[in-house]
Amino acid sequence: MIINRGTHVGLSLMVYKLLININTPVEKMNGSFTNCCSLIPLYGSSVTAADAGLLSTLTLSQTTVSWFLKTPDGSSAAGVGVILPYTSADPVPGACNQEFPLEIDPNIYLQYNLFETTITFAPANIGYGRGESPPACDVDTDSSTRWRLVYELYQYFLPEGDLSEQSLISSLERAANVQNMQDNGRKVVSLSSHDRTQFSFSSLPGQGVIFSVIVRDPVLNTSASYIPVHTYACSFNSTLDGCRRVSSKVFFTVMGLAGLFVCFVGHRFFKCELFCMGFCFMAFIFFVLITTTTTLEYDIRLALTALMGVVGGVAMVMSWWRFGSVMACVLVVGLILGFLISSIAFFTPLGDIPIFHNDVVFWVVFACIMVFVPLFFIRWPREGNIITCGVVGGYAVVLAVNAYTYTSLSYITLDVLKRLLNHNFSRAFISVPLQDIDFIMITVWVVLGVSGIVMQLYREKSRPFFPPSPYVMWKQERERRKTNVLDPSHHKPSLSARILGRIRQLTQRTEPAGETTPLLF
Repeated sequence: MIINRGTHVGLSLMVYKLLININTPVEKMNGSFTNCCSLIPLYGSSVTAADAGLLSTLTLSQTTVSWFLKTPDGSSAAGVGVILPYTSADPVPGACNQEFPLEIDPNIYLQYNLFETTITFAPANIGYGRGESPPACDVDTDSSTRWRLVYELYQYFLPEGDLSEQSLISSLERAANVQNMQDNGRKVVSLSSHDRTQFSFSSLPGQGVIFSVIVRDPVLNTSASYIPVHTYACSFNSTLDGCRRVSSKVFFTVMGLAGLFVCFVGHRFFKCELFCMGFCFMAFIFFVLITTTTTLEYDIRLALTALMGVVGGVAMVMSWWRFGSVMACVLVVGLILGFLISSIAFFTPLGDIPIFHNDVVFWVVFACIMVFVPLFFIRWPREGNIITCGVVGGYAVVLAVNAYTYTSLSYITLDVLKRLLNHNFSRAFISVPLQDIDFIMITVWVVLGVSGIVMQLYREKSRPFFPPSPYVMWKQERERRKTNVLDPSHHKPSLSARILGRIRQLTQRTEPAGETTPLLF
């Protein structure tokens, strides 16, 4: 690469697929060739990673700079390089590094798990000219030092459901430029030099996200970009944190079909509705318990969750069958609706307000909203039950669609689940983008919910509020027969007496009665 101006120059290299034979010479940016295979990467001047970058300081007489690409195992690799020149007025990303291997490290280091994605970067320094000594990083804290710098964190979301390499590469090329990132990305937060250079975001498995940090010098009105880094928060090869799980598809497909049934005829078939609601209630609680207390694989946890959900659904149906308490059942159903409404509230930008990063404040407000909903519907239990059928059933359909095509609406409840399972998740930024598929699914959800509610209210307006309990009806019928002497069953022996009499007939011999003809006198 020919250098005509600037004091530093950076290379942003995005390695994404094994394509180029690395045993052949690697082409330089000016068209000449250099054999890299004899060079040995040195600690402090090389980096091994995807989305990696190097920043080189230029001397007074230097006119060219070369970088080399080599894989540790000698296999083939392909990458896209973006050259970023810096002037003496631009901040130097990562120049005050005291943690990572490179002396000047402009990279963003990313780690993810099921719950959160964490990014970390080294502080920057103010710019300086060629041949000059870099300013000290931590001697003074006045406005003439690096402490005046400001950092901005950006997110750039790839198209939903698009896991193609071409989409990733084109997006990374756009994200490497400061102006493009400002125009297309979403600024999450601004930091001063006194803030911690580590932040957490909610993991979005299957959704491509590019993170970028732009450092600004407010005195000279200049800026520079760190090396952008991307993640899908899942692995395309691993079976443990894969991006597409067959078990999840089966589980949520069945849930979606059940949700569609409940949405339109749930109140009419009250026992089926209670089974579905009991399934959801018990499955959620058991998944939290089994995840926090065991280290089982995801598929096993999901299977056990489904099994316990069936047990919970049967238990709820049997409790209604035996005791006939409609209000107890409506209370559980109302808590499910309250949970969903509270989750929707914190899915909005309300969830990123700093006060709700405090666990105590968050859970108190969340619980208040969740409990208020069933209390509100105590006065109108049938209407509340039908509304729950429409809203919850429609959302189950959305989750079923999410198993095949990514939608951000799944994180309405998933973010709350993550916060229950991970105590550190409260510090993560949970906002997710709403793209075209999300607006389509919101429309589908609203149409299903409204249609189901209106249809059930119309169909049930002339029927009893709730069907009677079969056990209570049986007890009432039994008492009626005991007191009604005109009923033939009143004079009929009880079942136990009939069984005992039949056994006696089989085990006892019948004595002859003697003369059976009448005597005439």
